[in-house]
Amino acid sequence: MAKISIITINFNDKLGLDKTISSVVNQTFTNFEFLVIDGGSTDGSTAVIEQNSSQINYWISENDSGVYNAQNKGIKAATGDFVIFMNSGDTFVDNQVLSNVSDDLTNEFDIYYGDNFKVKADGSKRLKTYSEKLSFSFFYGSCINHQSTFIRRNLFERFFYYSEDLKIVSDWEFFIYAICKENVPYKYLAKTIANYDFTGISSLDKYKSKVNEERLSVIQKYFPAFVNDYVQVSQLNSKRVQQVLHIQKYPIAWKFLKSFISIVLVFIPKFKLNK
Repeated sequence: MAKISIITINFNDKLGLDKTISSVVNQTFTNFEFLVIDGGSTDGSTAVIEQNSSQINYWISENDSGVYNAQNKGIKAATGDFVIFMNSGDTFVDNQVLSNVSDDLTNEFDIYYGDNFKVKADGSKRLKTYSEKLSFSFFYGSCINHQSTFIRRNLFERFFYYSEDLKIVSDWEFFIYAICKENVPYKYLAKTIANYDFTGISSLDKYKSKVNEERLSVIQKYFPAFVNDYVQVSQLNSKRVQQVLHIQKYPIAWKFLKSFISIVLVFIPKFKLNK
């Protein structure tokens, strides 16, 4: 039976940390280790850790250079066959999650991923489900969540640890490289794993341009032949294009829009279709 390393990173989120610790230590499955990497919090988080230290296998509280630096510290300290990141504010959907997936985590696959609930600041949540097939086009605009993904720990040693020069998409970089470049075997677990705290930096609209910038740098680094495709797909997935596609569902509105576009095209250089 595979051993699981649960890694929680925290910085000044005492309430979220307390919630996450409770979710982890109440799992009915016992073949796991629990690591907490705190970034030198000053809000009383360390007191929460100390109060639960008997159920935490490893913890530190020291300054770090960011989320991925902290996650790398956790990976390097872990000893399990698989790691899963359950950061402050994140929780397992119930106390039986690890028991329900323990038999699935075999030597056959290196990445196992399931579904999760995205929990907003107001407490509302939405179920995020995934496909059994993770294509290159899937990663153009999406990613599997590390809160619901079990990663074979030695993959980080085989490939690389999270890039600490990236601020938002290092987990995306790791997944697209491992799955689309190295073709590591993966498996979809048709099970809901986690409640994902959807208030972090990567989920905020104001950081979308930064996300796109970092993702493009990853594509340029590992998949240079697909840079133009990535840019075009990103444009097709933009809000404005999606609005146009939505209008296309309504014949009268679509006819009006086409007429307006035809008028605009009269005043600009002739449009040439790329073939």
